[in-house]
Amino acid sequence: MKRFDIFNGDADGICALHQLRLAEPADTILITGAKREIMLLQRANAQPGDSVTVLDISLDSNREPLIALLDLGVKIDYFDHHFAGPIPAHALLTTHIDTSPDRCTALIVDRHLQGRYTRWAAVAAYGDNLHRAAHRAASACAVNSSDERKLRELGEAINYNAYGDSVVDLAVDPVEMYRAIQPYSDPLEFIASTGVLPELQARRTEDLELALGLAVTRRLANGTLHILPDAAWARRVRGDFANLVARRDPARAHAVLTAGADGRYTASVRAPLDCPRGADVLCRKFGGNGRVAAAGIDGLDRARLDEFVTAFSVAF
Repeated sequence: MKRFDIFNGDADGICALHQLRLAEPADTILITGAKREIMLLQRANAQPGDSVTVLDISLDSNREPLIALLDLGVKIDYFDHHFAGPIPAHALLTTHIDTSPDRCTALIVDRHLQGRYTRWAAVAAYGDNLHRAAHRAASACAVNSSDERKLRELGEAINYNAYGDSVVDLAVDPVEMYRAIQPYSDPLEFIASTGVLPELQARRTEDLELALGLAVTRRLANGTLHILPDAAWARRVRGDFANLVARRDPARAHAVLTAGADGRYTASVRAPLDCPRGADVLCRKFGGNGRVAAAGIDGLDRARLDEFVTAFSVAF
């Protein structure tokens, strides 16, 4: 019998899987990618009797391969916080799905494990820009302010690393990132024992400075629209830049778009932090998906940009 772990390559997906495998060690086949590579269930070459664990990947976006695997006789455990749509009723499917705006997948896993590795859940929540939830998690395991800052920096760095249109854009392959943290039950020990964090921070700082200097920004009634050029650094920093402007202006919504050579934009959308609702609904209108507070679109045709701006203004 083969076991598969299918997970998002961002901080939430990696930390969620890490918590689970710390508690339930298993030799598994890893399937992941850049943050936007979410059509991952179709990559599982599973057979009847195999098992699959899915973490931080939209069920709605993987509905067909999910049903196909279940009908084949594959057991699936699903942990996620993105819009799921109707959840299939199947004896082989167990779901742990919570789309609350202050919930990420690692916090769902933390609840499932009754708080055994909460520090890693705090790292993930900081990576997902859920600072209040992350602070609550860090406080629950008595982390002091200096160490909590380190957890935040690690979460933001791992999350930054996941952005890009493919693994080619990333500084570290998400599988390598997971393997790097795998020996460590405590993220503070990981930070102290490796050079991963300062390396990612340096690259992240460079990319953010480029974004702050080169973004073409339009201020709308209830939000901002930022357009970045067609470049690997822009694709890497797209989500991190969206989180940054969201924190700086929490009463407004924000969209960060990167131009593509194919004539389409990739968009990261953030609902106002003060009222984190509606990002997923907006993005689904343009073929995207996500969660209520943060969502994205992978192929927004340039001819629909004005339509998107209008819908964005109405949504928020």
